[in-house]
Amino acid sequence: MNWILALLLGFIPGLVWLMFFLREDEHPEPSKMIIAAFASGGIAAFVSLFLEAISSGMLEKLIITLPRVFESNISVFVGFAIIEEVVKFLLIFALIRRSKYFDEPVDAMIYMMTGALGFATVENVVITYQNGLADATTLILVRFVGATLLHALASGIIGHYWARGIVFKMEAKFIVAGVIMASVFHSMFNMLVTKFSDYLVYPLAVLLLIGFFVLYDFEELKKLAQNNVAPVSSREDTINPV
Repeated sequence: MNWILALLLGFIPGLVWLMFFLREDEHPEPSKMIIAAFASGGIAAFVSLFLEAISSGMLEKLIITLPRVFESNISVFVGFAIIEEVVKFLLIFALIRRSKYFDEPVDAMIYMMTGALGFATVENVVITYQNGLADATTLILVRFVGATLLHALASGIIGHYWARGIVFKMEAKFIVAGVIMASVFHSMFNMLVTKFSDYLVYPLAVLLLIGFFVLYDFEELKKLAQNNVAPVSSREDTINPV
């Protein structure tokens, strides 16, 4: 399969979910910022791939199991999930934390999820190209309701915690909690996909459940904005030590 076709197919899941989640923003962000966040997520995918490549050997030597639940070593699942969630967050944080466009709590979720969809899109393009045209349609459909949504929801969790941390002036603590929660969710999904490869209904059910809570989080942050919460970018506080 050529790169042009891989690009076209690989972008579809991310763009569809992006349009869906952007509808949750009652005060739409500038197109240039959405594009920048999406591109930052794409860069995060390459950075994560590099870090995973150099850490995989070490992680495989670190034996972690869940007796009676997942007997195989889960250190790679956990390690890769942490790497991806941390890298996605750091690049979006660097892009928007002091931006004048980061002016209400819900923006943290919007930008984080946009970056995550850029991350997932790079993965989709590469995997589509590697697997060829024969399996492309099925692959994109599976990733549309699977890995692409996973990345968006995991980053949405971090965005929600980040926003609440800013509001309550405990940004660092809330961010750490969000990254931990997102990494646990990310790891659990990947383990379920591996264990129930013939019964994807189980990992997809987890995605739907988390998706419900993420949509609820959007509504919660909108209420914070309606209660005259000060603009995020105007706050003097920055990340405090944990």
